[in-house]
Amino acid sequence: MKKIRQQTVGDLGEWAVIQRLVCALPERNATHPPASPVAKPLRAGSVAGGPERADVVVGPGDDCAVVRPAADARYDYLLKSDPVIEGVHFTRATPGATVGHKALARVLSDIAAMGGEPLWALVNLVAPDTMPVARVTGIYSGLSRLSRHWRVAIVGGDVTSGPRLEAHVFGVGRVPRGQAVLRSGACSGDYLFVTGALGGSRRGKHLAFQPRLAEGRWLQNRRWATAMIDLSDGLATDLRHLIRQSRVGAELFLTSIPLASAISLGGLARRVKQSASRRTALRGAGQALRGAGQALRHAFCDGEDYELLFTVSPANAATLIRAWPKTFRTPCTYIGRITDRRDVIECVDARGRKVRLKATGYEHFR
Repeated sequence: MKKIRQQTVGDLGEWAVIQRLVCALPERNATHPPASPVAKPLRAGSVAGGPERADVVVGPGDDCAVVRPAADARYDYLLKSDPVIEGVHFTRATPGATVGHKALARVLSDIAAMGGEPLWALVNLVAPDTMPVARVTGIYSGLSRLSRHWRVAIVGGDVTSGPRLEAHVFGVGRVPRGQAVLRSGACSGDYLFVTGALGGSRRGKHLAFQPRLAEGRWLQNRRWATAMIDLSDGLATDLRHLIRQSRVGAELFLTSIPLASAISLGGLARRVKQSASRRTALRGAGQALRGAGQALRHAFCDGEDYELLFTVSPANAATLIRAWPKTFRTPCTYIGRITDRRDVIECVDARGRKVRLKATGYEHFR
């Protein structure tokens, strides 16, 4: 008798697995079915995994869950957990302090994407019994250093044995009541911005990045960001999350995307135009163009940039562009706009030609 092969998580991919897990939880509000491949955030009262509760503002599907304790009339609270696992998020050669930094920074980046202020964290550590004590204490040194910088209290956790090193962080933050910046608020005509430069994770940025907490809170305080997400899975994937949950589309200006590892396509075009010898410039440009194209692929697909991608209404965009460099050293770049072509992302080149972007980017189990 032929053995029937069972479907695996590798057959589905991360987002389809999440969709199935959310659907499997009890008492889920049927008015918000999952939007493939990512579940739409559940709104107040539509909590997965238990009876309907008025204190749940946003459930699965955004950067953080948002809850509203009845005893606190001023704030909503942000809940987020994230693991870092040896062989997936870091290697055996990664210093312990770097592992600890990344473990906490990933959670703080999600709180930043909601415009939140981080407060507390719990840390669960899994380690083989052969792990040197110095490596374990190094992890907590990295955790402690970053927590002091952002005034986050590490209030507990657990330690257990396992086959490989893992650190799981659960974080709590807060935002003024009703003012969390969600993925679902973008509107047609909004401007699309990104902080920092993209595609740098291959050069180690994913191990040493600083979460954009100050930038996220600044945007939230001014109510300028209509939608926001942190770039953990790559520009292509995370922009698709944002437009699906906002039920809109987007245009990306390829020459404007800030690249971490090569001259931007826009900068390359200016270099050729300004060169005294066009032939010499074009010869060098061909080589540089190949490098820029590769850098663009890294920006779209690699993930773990941990920058903020956000939208701003046309009424506030010019004010933000003027105010940002007076406030932050971190660059902020206008890279596109939101359209009414639902679920469609188009890339616009220097000549104005448009190409539809396929669903690419990092996905676990793939």
